[in-house]
Amino acid sequence: MTDVEKRSDRSPVPQDWTYAPAPESTEIVELRERYGLYVGGEWLDAKERYTTLSPRDESPLAEVAQASEADVRNAVAAAHDAFGTWSTIAGSERSKYLFRIARILAERAREFAVLESLNGGKPIKESRDVDVPLAAAHFFYYAGWADKLEYAFPNRTPKALGVAGQIIPWNFPLLMLAWKIAPALAAGNTVVLKPAETTPLTALLFCDVLRQAELPAGVVNIITGDGSTGAALVDSEVDKIAFTGSTEVGKAIQRRLAGTDKRLTLELGGKAANIVFDDCALDQAVEGIINGIYFNQGHVCCAGSRLFVQESIYEPLVEKLKKRMATLRVGDPLDKNTDVGAINSREQLDRIEELVAAGKDEGAEMYQAPCRLPERGYWFAPTIFTNVAQSYRIAQEEIFGPVLSVLTFRTPDEAIEKANNTPYGLSAGVWTEKGSRILWMAERLRAGVVWANTFNRFDPASPFGGYKESGFGREGGLHGMEPYLELTA
Repeated sequence: MTDVEKRSDRSPVPQDWTYAPAPESTEIVELRERYGLYVGGEWLDAKERYTTLSPRDESPLAEVAQASEADVRNAVAAAHDAFGTWSTIAGSERSKYLFRIARILAERAREFAVLESLNGGKPIKESRDVDVPLAAAHFFYYAGWADKLEYAFPNRTPKALGVAGQIIPWNFPLLMLAWKIAPALAAGNTVVLKPAETTPLTALLFCDVLRQAELPAGVVNIITGDGSTGAALVDSEVDKIAFTGSTEVGKAIQRRLAGTDKRLTLELGGKAANIVFDDCALDQAVEGIINGIYFNQGHVCCAGSRLFVQESIYEPLVEKLKKRMATLRVGDPLDKNTDVGAINSREQLDRIEELVAAGKDEGAEMYQAPCRLPERGYWFAPTIFTNVAQSYRIAQEEIFGPVLSVLTFRTPDEAIEKANNTPYGLSAGVWTEKGSRILWMAERLRAGVVWANTFNRFDPASPFGGYKESGFGREGGLHGMEPYLELTA
């Protein structure tokens, strides 16, 4: 047989698999130079302003109004004026408005995703694939319930509370807005919402969605400002406060409302346990661990920041975890290839650095994924700590950053004891092939949400919330609408 001649012009095998930059254009977003307060369907000026920054490079984005106590009272009064009409229209009519809002959000999804990443620092693929679709889904979901309240709560008569004062955090600005506003409107309430000081821009853009949807004036009012604005809202003549944020601030709000007749729901911090048994699908578990702690730079109240590994698989799991961490791309949030974006603010970066230093001082072994951090902006490399004791600060305090503490256990009972050894009780994860073990663990874990062989999964129909210092009340599902209703027999 004739030897087949080998082709000499065969293309060489690539040696460098580095991704080329794939930045998302910001041209779709038209930012105003200045933003006022959205009250009674109109834009009002404020005496004071501050500048909101982009955490990726610390560049100024826009000037935002700092609402005073008088501004807050004005917004609450507008909401009270609108409540009389909004609460009495047919539920089917309220549904139409919610459906419109959901549809417009979906139509303007790219615009909102770019602005969310620009102002918040999270990777564009997370804003695009998680935050915006879920925000629209919550409005779709509650639109379906607005005309079915009698069926949702059988044998009880539902009645709207009145004006809801809502305060949301900076880690999921648009999604938290949807979690709060959608059930409140479906139940017939009106709203005064204050977004976080560092991430107000998607809430302010949402005002244009309300205009497009032709929502009656005063039903939703958006006021911006720092903690003093939030305190003024808590003290104002609202009928309910819904707060998502730190446990420290949540406790202060609860003390402030003690002795009043205002309703209160709190969704606060967490120190979630992600528990991995030796019979798990190891590679799948590693992906879940990565998603559990490095999603949104660890700026997640339910982040799996404590990893409990059964001793028999500790070494292979940590080895696989470090290899997987080396593939994470840290950089420009607007690059479609980015896995870990910018830390939201200088204040939060300082907090992360302080706790990481404490972990090293206490004797934990630190490993950081090899990566090149941008020179400008707020950045922190994905980090894991091994040789961690239960008493270390990194195992007890909420870091709210891309930092994972790894601990071990031998038996399921030991895993439960260690996982519950925290003042928080928001979420947990269990990785095992045994369904009976999953149910056994879920029954004993003091956490409001327990994921099985996955992590950070959310659905508008599924309630979310915690126990202990992680707050009370639920977001999502019928459980998330009940706190906005007065239910009588």
